[in-house]
Amino acid sequence: APGLLDLDISPPTVRIVHSGHACNVEEERHAERVYTIREGETLELTCLVTGHPRPQIRWTKTAGSVSDRFQDSSVFNETLHITKIQRHQGGRYYCKAENGLGSPAIKSIRVDVYFLDDPVVTVHQSVGEAKEQFYYERTVFLRCMANSNPPVRYSWHRGRDVLSQGSDKGVEIYEPFFTQGETKILKLKNLRPQDYANYSCIASVRNVCGISDRNIVFKLTNKTVSPSIKLLVEDPIVVNPGQTVSLVCITTGGEPKPTLSWVSSSDSLPEKSVVKGGTLTLPAITSDEAGVYSCVATNNVGNPAKKSTTIVVRAMKKGRFWITPDPYHNDDNIQIGREVKISCQVEATPPEELTFGWLKNGRALRSSERMVITQTDPDTSPGTTNLDIIDLKFTDFGTYTCVAALKGGGIPEISIDVNISSTTVPPNLTVPRGKSPLVVREGDTVELECLVSGKPKPIILWSRADKEAPMPDGTLQVESYDGVLRIVNVSREMTGSYRCQTSQFNGFNVKPREAVVELIVQYPPTVEPVSLEMRQGLGRPVAMNCRVLRAHPSRVLRYEWRLGNRLLHAGHFDQSDETEYTVKSLNREGWGEYTCDIINEAGAGRCTFLVTGKAYPPEFYYDTYSPLWQNRPRVYGFKLQWTQMNPNAVDRIVAYRLGIRQMGQQRWWEQEITVEGTITKGELITHNLTELIKPEAYEVRLTPITRFGEGDSTIRIITYSAPVNPHLREFHCSFEEEPICMFTQDKNDDFDWTRHSAATRDTKYTPNTGPSGDRSGSKQGFYMYIETSRPRKEGEVARLVSPFFNVAPKNPYGITNPPAYCFGFFFHMYGKHIGTLNALLRQKGQAATEGPTWSLSGNQGDHWKQAKVSIHPTASFQVSKTLCDWMIRESVRGRIPT
Repeated sequence: APGLLDLDISPPTVRIVHSGHACNVEEERHAERVYTIREGETLELTCLVTGHPRPQIRWTKTAGSVSDRFQDSSVFNETLHITKIQRHQGGRYYCKAENGLGSPAIKSIRVDVYFLDDPVVTVHQSVGEAKEQFYYERTVFLRCMANSNPPVRYSWHRGRDVLSQGSDKGVEIYEPFFTQGETKILKLKNLRPQDYANYSCIASVRNVCGISDRNIVFKLTNKTVSPSIKLLVEDPIVVNPGQTVSLVCITTGGEPKPTLSWVSSSDSLPEKSVVKGGTLTLPAITSDEAGVYSCVATNNVGNPAKKSTTIVVRAMKKGRFWITPDPYHNDDNIQIGREVKISCQVEATPPEELTFGWLKNGRALRSSERMVITQTDPDTSPGTTNLDIIDLKFTDFGTYTCVAALKGGGIPEISIDVNISSTTVPPNLTVPRGKSPLVVREGDTVELECLVSGKPKPIILWSRADKEAPMPDGTLQVESYDGVLRIVNVSREMTGSYRCQTSQFNGFNVKPREAVVELIVQYPPTVEPVSLEMRQGLGRPVAMNCRVLRAHPSRVLRYEWRLGNRLLHAGHFDQSDETEYTVKSLNREGWGEYTCDIINEAGAGRCTFLVTGKAYPPEFYYDTYSPLWQNRPRVYGFKLQWTQMNPNAVDRIVAYRLGIRQMGQQRWWEQEITVEGTITKGELITHNLTELIKPEAYEVRLTPITRFGEGDSTIRIITYSAPVNPHLREFHCSFEEEPICMFTQDKNDDFDWTRHSAATRDTKYTPNTGPSGDRSGSKQGFYMYIETSRPRKEGEVARLVSPFFNVAPKNPYGITNPPAYCFGFFFHMYGKHIGTLNALLRQKGQAATEGPTWSLSGNQGDHWKQAKVSIHPTASFQVSKTLCDWMIRESVRGRIPT
């Protein structure tokens, strides 16, 4: 099939440049670019992209998710901005640009975050055998450690003396192999009196990134010893809730004086706790604050000392009972002459303090042959008591009370009443008529109900019967005391079967009774598209399609198409799951919001179509060749270029409204740009902005206009930057600006060039010297100038040197076929004292021994001339002009031939 080639589209390219607080940037060594930055500084990486349509940019990082501590907004911006960068934010950052043409362009840079923490000195001692009464027979290790990047170097001082390996036979300094140089150990063998001194460890990263050295001093004495502590509390401590608990920890040894701190078995100490010295106070303690609390003492000598105690907060909760009728005859009813067991259970802390008592009709009951009380039953969980009534008699009917208490007191008792009578019957469970299946609408509140009879009434347990799914509250089982399960804001996922079941608790310990309730949740149709903008020109057809994804009930669906409030079409669904409405020929009245409501018993789902003739936004072209022009002293011009997104989707664009305002100003200036003919897709449209004030930036707004009216606008910022970036493929500039194109005066020449214009030259002192204007004839234009008359002497040199220009070899091992650069400039050489003008090429890493690439001597007449010369550098290079008495108004232009 024939193909179309659009010359105005190009795949993306990408380059990462850096601003912000870099310490150093190592450019590409093989494939690695490393950007080093000090912790706490600001990281700024900018992704420069080319390509059309304008590529989309996304920043990612190797060691984590896309937004690994990025501000979310910066992930999709050209500039990645991280203020106060932290050490964990180092790593490789990738910039990815894609515009749908070819493969995405990806470039990366490794960010290395430099830091140095304060060092810490720890001391470890090994005591040797006691020989007679020599106290000093022991070896001491001083270990210094500091976290850093790059790796730290350590040096030791004793007092003011520097310690080094071999400087003192009693001292060894070494780096343990297993720590990879991160720690430095000072070994003092067989301690001597002079070894008791102040030792300082200096940690250094050699001022990398401006990070200064850090040091720490440790005073070693004959009393230096690791810490020891004592807790002045019992273990465990059993308290009542609401009490204030104080834990006291004291140091019993340690030099230097140890620092005391408290830690808890949970992650942190309670919020209201107070630490003062070695005392930890917990006011009004609660059950949640129970646990293990530890006192830790450290003085950096030996190992920290740690002592712990457990705080137990008394509590009782969840009193339950169950009745087991005749455990031996498998009968569900209570019968005279048979056995009945009443069980009572309480959760208590601490469990060993739990005591039980039994009452019958309010009077204390003691264990007997017919009334057997057991405090703990090995067959049931702890905290349980049983009352076995053997050979039940009519006189045994009554109220039995189980009373639970804690020996320590302070906690209210729990009493549980159980009635045993001829009316005590096992439970029965039914679902009320009309309560299953239950049909409700999504968002309603619904009550599932099971009727339970029996005496006493047991707790009802609700769970899902049809699948292993959690209940609406997230648990697998929900307790109900009245048999009702209430669900607020019911959703479609809650459709299904629910089981209600009797619990053994607070009732008969018999085989559970159960029933099932069906819940059906109706919900309105889910449709697509929910919202869609459709752009179309007048006289063309528009087809809108609304589709049902799911609905319950899914039968009896009907639809209604409307434009605004006006009903266009209505009907019922047959076999299809979608409905279409077509406007055969769009007119002005047909623009607007079309809606399609798809309706069932539960409500309606709505598709919305915004039909408009509004033109799509234009897309600015950022790769314009030489966008800055008309580069005059006070003003500049800018070549604005753009393409139109989907120009054929709507009516022909007849004009653009151009708005422009200076940054920081309120007022927009607007003009209309007329468009002749039809714009094609990808066509590059150009408009020149003139008389922009240097160096101000401007906000530009572009709005397409059709018969419909205004379309969507696009805004971009135009910034002025003097075109002096020597890293670009093309470099051209004049001497209109003070920085003189980043050229510099050679420090080893005899005199300097001067920036002049004909209007500023003093003709009183140099009446016959210099041109009457710049190369365009303007007296305002600037040029670089030298005077070769007196006091200049023959042979003296003035040399002007360009910035370095980068040459990027395609072959990583060097350039085999060096590219040609065109070096051009304008010159004016007039007068009898004119010497020689030389243009020289200096290459990085090479001696400047070659002769000039261009040379001219003597009077060339009172007019400007242009010189051009081809150069073939193989490395980064500079050009320099060596001159005697000549004036130059120049334009340097280098271009790599394609």
